[in-house]
Amino acid sequence: MTQTLSASAAMSEYLAEAYRLAYYQDSSPYISTSALADVMGVSAPAVTRMVQRLKEAGYLEHEPYRGIYLTPKGEQEALMNIRRHRLVEAFLVSVMQFGWHEVHDSADELGENVSDRVVERMEQLAGYPRRCPHGEPIPTAAGEMPRVVDQPLNEVSPGEDYVISRVSTHDADKLEYLGQLGLKPGTPFMLLSRAPFSGPLQLRLGDTDQMIGHELAGTLRVCAPEAFELKAS
Repeated sequence: MTQTLSASAAMSEYLAEAYRLAYYQDSSPYISTSALADVMGVSAPAVTRMVQRLKEAGYLEHEPYRGIYLTPKGEQEALMNIRRHRLVEAFLVSVMQFGWHEVHDSADELGENVSDRVVERMEQLAGYPRRCPHGEPIPTAAGEMPRVVDQPLNEVSPGEDYVISRVSTHDADKLEYLGQLGLKPGTPFMLLSRAPFSGPLQLRLGDTDQMIGHELAGTLRVCAPEAFELKAS
């Protein structure tokens, strides 16, 4: 019989990462335990133990040969964890003036300790953001996740106008460099050219042209200008 257990900080973190993995899959709600181990940076046995704990608590189900998927209870816990983390990041950047490359780990630490009331005030002071500083969508207080439609910069067609949607790296050095180039979520640009054989890309931001390497461009997700403003899914 499923036990009724409140989620610990570690359990919530696993649930949040499982949700993130599933969120950007279009075809299936199932994720592999190996993918979860990779993103958490832990061993396969450690994931197996945590998956068993989460299953016993009613947060997820595990089907042999298919993987794991979150129950409605697990999704709600994951969404509240993600909401807290991303709102703390937004507050640290927009109100406390930290750099966007400085806040990921701090948001993890603060998110485990701040109350829902404090998070609500952070959201208010940050101006009710729809995205975190890295462009990821922020779930609503009701547990609704806005849907993001975007593509890697190094895969889109030249000659079109785009907006930076989000950045899929937490590497502080990369984020700081991208910030120096002006390539942050919400920035409009035109992709002028993309060199063959994984060569560099040339972008036009306003009156300025920028070059960016193929690999680094792969960490930037871009969308059509009208798609940047998020709608609830």
